[in-house]
Amino acid sequence: MADHHEHDHFKEFDYERVTSPMQEITSGQAATGAVIALVGILVTFVVPLLLV
Repeated sequence: MADHHEHDHFKEFDYERVTSPMQEITSGQAATGAVIALVGILVTFVVPLLLV
């Protein structure tokens, strides 16, 4: 019976893999994210309050 616990064919990706917390972001990207979050909060909470 073959041993299915060894996954050698995936090892080539382990060393070059970069996850999000490791990536650097610029202040412009952070500002864009903050603006999008603020618009989302306004749409979620302020607009319904204005319609009441």
